[in-house]
Order: sequence, then C-alpha cells, then structure tokens
Amino acid sequence: MGDDATGQETSATAARSGEADPSLPGRRPAEDRYPFFSAIQGYLEQAARIVELPEYVETILGQPKNELIVNFPVRMDDGEFRLFKGYRIQHSNILGPYKGGMRYHELASLDDLKALASLMTYKCALMNLPLGGAKGGIKFNPRDVSRGELQRITRKFFHALGSNIGPDYDIAAPDMGTNAQVMAWAMDTFMNTVGMVKKEAALGVVTGKPITSGGTHGRVKATGQGVVHCICEWAERERFDLHGKGLIVQGFGNVGSHVAVLLSELGVSLVAVGDHTGYLYNPEGFNTHRLQQYVDGNGSIEGYSNGEPISREDFWGVDADICVPAALENQIGQQEAKALRVRLLVEGANGPCAPEGEAVLQERGIEILPDLIANAGGVTVSYYEWVQNRRSEKWTASEVDDRLRRAMHDAYEQMEEFAHHNKCDFRLACYGVALERLMAVFAEREIFP
Repeated sequence: MGDDATGQETSATAARSGEADPSLPGRRPAEDRYPFFSAIQGYLEQAARIVELPEYVETILGQPKNELIVNFPVRMDDGEFRLFKGYRIQHSNILGPYKGGMRYHELASLDDLKALASLMTYKCALMNLPLGGAKGGIKFNPRDVSRGELQRITRKFFHALGSNIGPDYDIAAPDMGTNAQVMAWAMDTFMNTVGMVKKEAALGVVTGKPITSGGTHGRVKATGQGVVHCICEWAERERFDLHGKGLIVQGFGNVGSHVAVLLSELGVSLVAVGDHTGYLYNPEGFNTHRLQQYVDGNGSIEGYSNGEPISREDFWGVDADICVPAALENQIGQQEAKALRVRLLVEGANGPCAPEGEAVLQERGIEILPDLIANAGGVTVSYYEWVQNRRSEKWTASEVDDRLRRAMHDAYEQMEEFAHHNKCDFRLACYGVALERLMAVFAEREIFP
C-alpha cells in the first residue's frame, strides 16, 4: 500500500513504499520460476472438494476472465524511447468491480499476476466485500528511473489501459514499487483522458491515493494493521500474552514496518529484520519507530547501525515467537520451514509459504495465519476509500479503524468456524468461506446467456 507522498519524493522512495520489498538477497535456488499460479490452483481444488463446488464454477474460477497486455513507448530523460510491457489481469467480477494492485517490478510476469489476481477474488469474497479480483503492473525496476520518468511511465500505462479500468469496472491500487504518488498520477491521467460527468466519482478509479487527492485516513497502515488484528485475535483465543514476545519480519516496506511498529506498542520486540539489502539481528530489540524513520529516509535497512548483520539462513533460525514474512512470494520452502523457531507465522505478503514449506510447518506444529485473511486489511480499507469517493464523504481515522477492526474480527470468526466444522487448516478455511460466497452468487445468477 502506498505512503502519502510529497512533491520531493524520489523514484527510490516510491519503489520502497509499496506493499512489500521488491527483492531479497539469497533467493531460494528452486525459485528460478516458481509456479505461483499452479500453487493457488492447488488450494482452489482442495477447498472446492470441501465445499462441494460445482465443476462449472471451479472451471470458471480456474482462469482469469481477461488477460490484458499492453506495450507502450516512453521518452526517457536522455531523449531515447523505451518500450515497456504492462499487464492487467482481471480474474473475476461476479461479486463486483475488479479490484487489485499495480506492481512495478522487473520480475513481473503473467503467471504471477494471474495468481495474485485470483487471490484478490478470494480475499474480497472472504472479507464479504462487493468487489472482484484483479492485479496488474509493468515489467521494470522503478529504482532505475528518475521521478519524471516514473511519472511518464505511469501516465502512459494508464492511458494505454484506457476504458479497461474505471471506478465502476476495475479499480487499481498500490502494490510493490508503487505508492500514493503513483496512484495520484494514475487518477489524474484517467480523469483527463477518459472523462466523467461526475468528477468526484472518477476519484474512485484508484485507491491508496494521498488523503488530499481523495484518499482515506488509515490506508497507509491498513495492511499492517490487518496483520496485527489477526495476531491479536489468535493470541486472545490461544491465551497467548503478546507482551514480552519476540518478532522477526522479512520485508520492511510498508507492511512489515507498520506491523513491527504496531506490535511494539503491544510489548512485542522486533529482534530480527530483513529486506532487499540484507538482514539485521538485535537480541535486545530494535526501536521500530527509529528503524521505520531510517528506512523512510534511506530506502532500506542497509547501514542501520543498531543491529548485527546476519545471513538470510541465520535469519530464519532466530529464536522468536512470531514470524511475519512481508516480502515476495515463495520465500519459505522446506529449508526455511525447518529452521524457523517460532510458534506463529503470519503471512503479511501474498504467498510467502511454498506448499512444501507449509507442509513442514504443519508437521512441526507451527500455526499459520494465511495471506487471504492476514493481509486483507489493505483491500478492506481500499473499499472504504472507494465508498467515500462515491459518496463524496470523508470518514475520520477512528471510524476507519473501528470498521476495519470489526471486519477483521468477523472474518477471523468465520474462518475459525469453517476450519472447526470441516476439520481443515486455516488456509483451506479461508478459501472455503470465499468459495461458498462465490458459489451462492453463481447459483443465483447462473450463466449468461
């Protein structure tokens, strides 16, 4: 999710302030081309059997409704033109307009975006939002371009998408490598090219905007806040006192940093942290506010003095209580799962656990709060932003926080009840709740014509 940006923001800051850190050192060797979409399909198939999903619904959900690819030229600062490839994957709109982030990353691929778009469909269904699922982005490294180039790339991309997006059709949001400033450029481009009679409604073409440009209070911290709500729900049920417990966080972008700061206010100590530049360890606990300020100013944890550099392998073996992977997908395989010394793993990122890693965690009795619910705070508050835009309203920060807390509580209860009734893990329970809602709508509306 994007940070509120200033006019002096650099492209490096824009790259850092997305949903999670865009790359990490020491990527697992098996990750050369991780079949992310196939992994999501596997969960779909397992959950479909539990809820007895009709075969035709599973077939429809098995592939995105639309896969858009655009190639567009941009004049760079040196006067040369560079051709960029952009994607927008629209998975399902059976529950409402497509909704999902825009990712700027050099490894952006059709397969990964298909996986992420389908995750958004199930996430919105789980949270009972009247939205569908989508994901998009551009294949490039935003750290390698200037602020002016980043603006031109963004505007040309959204211009190229044209009427394939819109506040009543497909609503974009920040993701890796994008932030509030990028969303402001995107919204302005849409308003000046597509055009709508009611300009206030056009604000809703993207969420995660700066507050002054139609954004909402609470959006910057929303995904991290949702993670913390899930941890608190779990701790209450397990009678697990969070005060004095240890935390490790992989990825100190928007999500990871807010999780660490919010948990520190509950007495949880951040003892190890990593991002795309490396990993740091401090057995006494980091000052999360200072670390967050340092990263905001420097773009990464690199050079932060109040921590001992450790390897990626050592990071996973740090003795703690809670692990929050908030970076890329496929970060926890068998090796990492065997090394972890925590009681709870909470997926701040999308798909951080590979299926083989998840199997090891289950064997070891390490509980998992899956991505579908754990990081759903972002899209939930994005929905609140969209509603405010449509109604020309401004909600207070406390109103947004209260709504999000209730939404996360309700979703957690439904997940837990499904898991207990069907004797399955929380991940399949999340898919199960989502599929039951999707299945009901398909049964009521049937297939046109």
